[in-house]
Amino acid sequence: MENEKRKVANIKWLSLILLIVSYGYVVAGENRKADGPKLPAKPNFIILFADDLGYGDLSSYGHPTIRTPYLDQMANEGQKWTNFYVGASVCTPSRAALLTGRYPVRSGMASPVHRVLFPDSKNGLPANEITLAEQLKSAGYATACVGKWHLGHKEQYLPTSHGFDSYYGIPYSNDMDNVVPFRGPSGYMEFWKSEARKDINSFNVPLMRNTEIVERPAEQHTITKRYTDESIKFMKENKDKSFFLYLAYNLPHVPLFASKDFEGKSPRGIYGDVVEEIDFSVGQILKSIREMGLAENTVVVFTSDNGPWLIMNDEGGSAGLLRNGKGSTWEGGMREPCIFWSPGNIKPGIVTGIGTTMDLYTTFSKMAGVKIPADRVVDGVDLTPTLLEGKKSPREDMFFYRGDKLYAVRLGDFKAHFITQDAYGPDVMEHSPPLLYNLNIDPSEQYDISAQNPDVIQRINQVVKLHSEKMVKGEDMLKDREGTGSK
Repeated sequence: MENEKRKVANIKWLSLILLIVSYGYVVAGENRKADGPKLPAKPNFIILFADDLGYGDLSSYGHPTIRTPYLDQMANEGQKWTNFYVGASVCTPSRAALLTGRYPVRSGMASPVHRVLFPDSKNGLPANEITLAEQLKSAGYATACVGKWHLGHKEQYLPTSHGFDSYYGIPYSNDMDNVVPFRGPSGYMEFWKSEARKDINSFNVPLMRNTEIVERPAEQHTITKRYTDESIKFMKENKDKSFFLYLAYNLPHVPLFASKDFEGKSPRGIYGDVVEEIDFSVGQILKSIREMGLAENTVVVFTSDNGPWLIMNDEGGSAGLLRNGKGSTWEGGMREPCIFWSPGNIKPGIVTGIGTTMDLYTTFSKMAGVKIPADRVVDGVDLTPTLLEGKKSPREDMFFYRGDKLYAVRLGDFKAHFITQDAYGPDVMEHSPPLLYNLNIDPSEQYDISAQNPDVIQRINQVVKLHSEKMVKGEDMLKDREGTGSK
């Protein structure tokens, strides 16, 4: 009888212990949930977009002498992507891809005639394109564009006509409106060997506020600092509502100018000075977000519009181990450093899956609860599961256009080049079968493995066929220039 009582008592104690343990697991689980993403229904979004920054130009991406401590910290606290692409290898089409979530050939912002818009270009981003700013504005967001636009300088094409409440910046590349006479590509390159390239007055570029020119030529020594101040002012004015800030630096595109606090300070020379000032700008932006208590309510991404302008020698950047640079569809032209940051929300780590700037459109729209337009093809995919939960990136492919022509395709680990051409070389080479590289093994695209992998080429050909059958190209918006017809 005594033994039976002890057994019952032991069972009761065991049951109590199991109950306590179970409760502990439940509480731990609830705590884990509480420690998960805390993003509000309509988080703030900030896109920090450099110009001509190479894959190898940040210390966190391998540069030995350019010091980028703030971006490195951003990468440590957030996600560093190593296979992130832009929509084109030059300015205008790349920016169109970012803001529309579409390959730029669909909107007519990629051209076989002129690769970018110029100060005498007639057109710009079509009014029927729905930008990310318009998407977010429809959800009640305050929106601001600060910096380089390069999607049309006329009033009907400026940011204020494409969903942004305000604009402050240079409407195109900072090397345009050149007042030093030269003719043709050879004259242009001779200019970049001359001392005139160091003179701020050689470039009569306008600084605009909304639709008005407020300074000409723009004082480019202080342009990064002023963009930073303008951005922080916008955030402070809108800290009590949801906002979208698109800060597009004009640098490190040539000409290179740094403020007194940074000029002559980098062991990498003037290019390093400029990149280190941009890094400091990023640090100031993140510091302000923290001070306003918005860190857990804000998603920040830093990347660049295309690869480094290698023909500028030491005044151009580095693609690191990647092949070629700006202007080409080799990896160095379109794979960029990319860092996502949102403390408590973005799952920290290194992401080796594929992503693109076009995905920001879909991802941020979904995070804000805005429907993706159903009346057009949107090429961006939703990266939210990767950003917030650390899951595999849902993107499997990437199409590399030069102008309006498809040059290369990435599918999974493999990239096929159907056409190759150096960044600014005239020689176009078509390949049948295409050149094939395994980018996981050979990111420098040095070893053609097409002969050993006919099955991979067959799969890529099928993907190309489906893509091409559904591709409707927009009217060329870049070809027409004032007084030159379509030359």
